[in-house]
Amino acid sequence: MDRIITAKLLTRENFAEFGDVIDKGGDNHYPINGGKTERYHDLAKVDAAGPNARVLVSIGAGTPYKFPLKLSMVERHPFGSQAFIPLSPRPFLVVVCHDGEDGPETPHAFLTQPGQGVNYPRNLWHGVLTPIGKKQDFLIVDRGGDGSNLEEFHFSHPYEIHLPEAR
Repeated sequence: MDRIITAKLLTRENFAEFGDVIDKGGDNHYPINGGKTERYHDLAKVDAAGPNARVLVSIGAGTPYKFPLKLSMVERHPFGSQAFIPLSPRPFLVVVCHDGEDGPETPHAFLTQPGQGVNYPRNLWHGVLTPIGKKQDFLIVDRGGDGSNLEEFHFSHPYEIHLPEAR
């Protein structure tokens, strides 16, 4: 089995089976505040289930990873969705996996375009927050409440994730 994966550019179409792309694309926007602000509305399906569930809004300061990336672990959240929205126009790496009979299947890797974020639905296996090149801050929207909302899976052999060739 090939364990080298090259990231694809993130688009709404090629990421639809994994979750939501959060950006200013699409038709659901309109002016507010006397026309001084354009609201890009309802960009992700936020989900918080389980005992005493609530939606959390946080900021994460991410440290960049070296590439090619050695992917040895993915995680998922059984009680809620999780969104990462960059607070700068820098790209980051998104890694996701479908659920298989014995854990996550082969990873898929995506490279965000500046200004794009993602929202993972509950129970989607995904890689950790992976900035590229420089430290980067992210707005994080996820679930708080009782119960453990984190499962980790460690691959028996790591995958190697490459960034696409510069164009």
